[in-house]
Amino acid sequence: MRLENGDRSTCRPIVNSSSDDDDDGGLLPESYLPVLDGEGLLVPPLNFAMVDYGVFRSGFPDTANFAFLQTLGLRSIIYLCPERYPEDNVEFLNANGIRLFQFAIEGSKVEEPPLVNIPEETIKEALKVVLDEKNRPLLIHCKRGKHRTGSLVGCLRKLQKWCLTSIFDEYQRYAAEKARVSDLRFIELFDISGFKQPPTFCSHSPN
Repeated sequence: MRLENGDRSTCRPIVNSSSDDDDDGGLLPESYLPVLDGEGLLVPPLNFAMVDYGVFRSGFPDTANFAFLQTLGLRSIIYLCPERYPEDNVEFLNANGIRLFQFAIEGSKVEEPPLVNIPEETIKEALKVVLDEKNRPLLIHCKRGKHRTGSLVGCLRKLQKWCLTSIFDEYQRYAAEKARVSDLRFIELFDISGFKQPPTFCSHSPN
């Protein structure tokens, strides 16, 4: 099953194409049963980490990471890039009953892109997906798990009442020398007034 072309500014859920009454005992196709690497180890995606209960972040997962992702029991993936999701990944999601929400935020190779590079309304829509209990556990990812993912997580932290110093420290941990002042500025100015706060499923501000 392929993602349909259309308005990339909105999310597009992908659901398992199999019917509920299939008499397969709930077994996954053989090609999607967990497969470990050559040393018998599960391999997480680049920059993988737990954000909070039922919320994870990472860079772009590839086929080597599929077995690890299965251990998370994911219901949804939030994908923050405009490019079409790879066919192998789409098939993996369908085989495991994982929904894909795509929010097309353009990347930039410029060290300091303008603030408008991150659409505030798109981040708000992505946060609504994160806050909806029926979508969790979920994984948030872009390409490297740094800028777009870091910006979304940073805005989530504002909802959790984290101080900006802690939010920026977390962003810096993943972006490292690629940290962008424009991303930090976007997080600082992000308006959370339309959200209930703090999210009930999340931990509060770190001590």
